[in-house]
Amino acid sequence: MAQYNYRAMDKGGKAKKGTVEAISEDKAREKLKAEGYIIQEIKEQGSAKKTGGGKKVKDKDLAVFCKQFVAILNAGVTVITALEMMAEQMENKTLQRGLREAQTYVQKGGTLADAFKLNPKIFPPILVNMVAAGEMSGNLEVSFERLTTHFENSNKLSSKVKGAMTYPCVILVVVIAVVVVLLVGVIPQFEQMFEDLGSELPIFTRMLVAFSNFLKTKYYIVIAIVVAVVLGLRAFGKTEAGSLLYAKIGIRAPIFGNLTVKSAAATFSRTLSTLLASGIPLIDAIEQVAKMIKNRIIREGLLDAKVQVAKGVPLSKPIRDMEIFPPMLPQMIKIGEETGNIEEMVDKVADYYEMEVNDATDALTAMMEPLIIVVMGVVVGGIVLAIYSPMLSMYDAVDNY
Repeated sequence: MAQYNYRAMDKGGKAKKGTVEAISEDKAREKLKAEGYIIQEIKEQGSAKKTGGGKKVKDKDLAVFCKQFVAILNAGVTVITALEMMAEQMENKTLQRGLREAQTYVQKGGTLADAFKLNPKIFPPILVNMVAAGEMSGNLEVSFERLTTHFENSNKLSSKVKGAMTYPCVILVVVIAVVVVLLVGVIPQFEQMFEDLGSELPIFTRMLVAFSNFLKTKYYIVIAIVVAVVLGLRAFGKTEAGSLLYAKIGIRAPIFGNLTVKSAAATFSRTLSTLLASGIPLIDAIEQVAKMIKNRIIREGLLDAKVQVAKGVPLSKPIRDMEIFPPMLPQMIKIGEETGNIEEMVDKVADYYEMEVNDATDALTAMMEPLIIVVMGVVVGGIVLAIYSPMLSMYDAVDNY
C-alpha cells in the first residue's frame, strides 16, 4: 500500500494534517471522507519523483489531442483504436508515451479516466474528471468537445499573459546587453585618451572607467553575484514566507497585479463552468479550479471556499469575502445561485474577463514601449555623456585659450 499525505478540515472546522495508507488515492479519499474529513489536499509520498520523466504537456497540445480524439470517436472508432491512432500521429513524445500507457491499461479492462490518472503530470485533473463524467453519462464525445474549448481558451489566455510579461523582460535584457557592450567594448578605447588629457575627469566618468575595468578583469564576480541573487530569490520563493510574499506581490503589484487578478478570474470562471457543465459536483469543481491557480493566496482562498460550500454556505459569499476578485464575479455567482444556473452565469463572466485580460495586456504593452524607450535613452545617453563630456570640456578650454 502507498502512503498519502493529506491536509483536511474536521467536522468542527479544525485544520488537520497527517498520513493515510491506501492502495490508491481514491481509496485514501474515501477513507478520509468516511472519517468525516473535508479534504483540502492529498498527495502520495514521493509522487514528485514518480511522475517525472518528461515535460508537462502544454494546453496547446492537449487542445489538439482532444479535438482530434473526439473527431475519431465521432467516426465510430473504438476508444482503444482511437488511443492507438492518436499515439502514432502525436508529435509530443511525452503525450505519446501517456497515450500508449493509457491504451495498454484500457485493453486490460480499465476505464479511460483511470488510464489517464496513471500520468497526472501529462493529463491534468480536469481532463481526468471530465472523462470520468463522460464515461458515466455515456457522453464521452461531449466531454472531449468541452475539453477542446477549455484548453483552447486556456492556451489563448496564458499566451496573452506570458507575452505581456515577457516583453519587458526581453527589453531589459537588451538594455543590459547594450550597457555591457559600451562598458567593455567602447569605454576602454577612450581610456587612454582620457589619460592623455591630463586634466581631472568628472566623477561620473571616473566611476564609469573604474567599473569598466572591474567588469573586464573581474567579470566572474559579477556573474557569481547575479547567479547567487537569482538562486537566493528562487530558494526564498520556496519557503513559507517567500511564497506568501511573492503571492502578495503578484496580486498587489502596480499594473501587473490587476492583470494577475483578472487572469485568475477568467481561469476560475471558465474552468468552473466547464466542470459544472459536465456534471462534476460543485465542491469537487472548486477543488479542481483551485489546483489550476498559480497564485498561492487565491488558491488557498478557493480551497477555503470549498470548505465553506461543503458546510452549506453559498459559493458567492466566500468568493466575496476573499476581497481579491472584482465585485462582478461574486455578484454573477449569486445571481446564478438564485436562478439555479451558476454554470451559465460563470460562463458569461469568463467571456467578459477574457476580453478584459486581452485589453489589459494590449494596454500594458502599449504603455511599456515609451517607458522602455525612456529608460534606454537615460541609461545609454548617460554613458555616452560620461564618455564625451571630458572631450567637450577640453574643446571648450582650447576655444577659450
